[in-house]
Amino acid sequence: MRYCEVIFTCRGGEDWQKDLLVQDLAALGFDSFEDRENGFTGYLPAAQFDAAALDQLLIGQPVGFLVDYECREIKPENWNAVWESNFSPLTIADRCYVRATFHQARPDYPLEILIDPKMAFGTGHHQTTAMMMKYILNLKNLQGSSVLDMGCGTGILAILAGKLGADPILAIDNDPVCTLSTEENAQLNNVHNIFTKTGSVELIDGKSFDFIFANINRNILLEHLASYSNAMKIGSTLLISGFYEKDDLEILRNQALRYGLEYEDHQTDGEWASAQFIKKQSYSKC
Repeated sequence: MRYCEVIFTCRGGEDWQKDLLVQDLAALGFDSFEDRENGFTGYLPAAQFDAAALDQLLIGQPVGFLVDYECREIKPENWNAVWESNFSPLTIADRCYVRATFHQARPDYPLEILIDPKMAFGTGHHQTTAMMMKYILNLKNLQGSSVLDMGCGTGILAILAGKLGADPILAIDNDPVCTLSTEENAQLNNVHNIFTKTGSVELIDGKSFDFIFANINRNILLEHLASYSNAMKIGSTLLISGFYEKDDLEILRNQALRYGLEYEDHQTDGEWASAQFIKKQSYSKC
């Protein structure tokens, strides 16, 4: 698969306006971003790049917030060089050390995860992934529990759950590159109870999980909440991220309540948010 690298240069505006733009770009197919001076860089599969849609989005930015871009295609053999140059090890909640195979191991941490992202999103560096990992690290009853990682990307959330004793784990993504990346990363981490499928929520029909993790974006979360609820037992936990506290959290809370999912709490990192819900009651599909 070929990828496009799009370099965005921002003039004027506030940080929150840039964050909102990033969210809108994710809806256009961008699956990873890197901050840079005077802007940021976004990546998406070349087949999904729509110049007209991107131009329309940028024209609609608030007065005083000007954004230009340059686009180039990255050949598949050059992708590793791109992420290797930007992938530094990181620590989550002083308990989990995330690194690539070319970084030195740190056995002084209780947990270590090896990630080779290839062309999939999710190394723990983005605020949404890091917040989801913090939530998972704090779960008290994950041992032996069934888990769904929806929109699995590199599989980092599924792998963390596996290292904490979850079993079985289903990891789903609509991009076959992501499910393959999850399989390869699971092998790197000696986690052998992750099952992958390529598709969307239709794949969980009739299934039931103790925990569901979904780090996607607001619009997809809103579309999927009913399906998540149907696949949860009373007392099951839903962790979500990929949205903003100011603009999205209340909308998601209200929608979740319609499906018997009660809000427990949320975390924030900058403008980004993640939230925890518990299935308290069944709901009528009528």
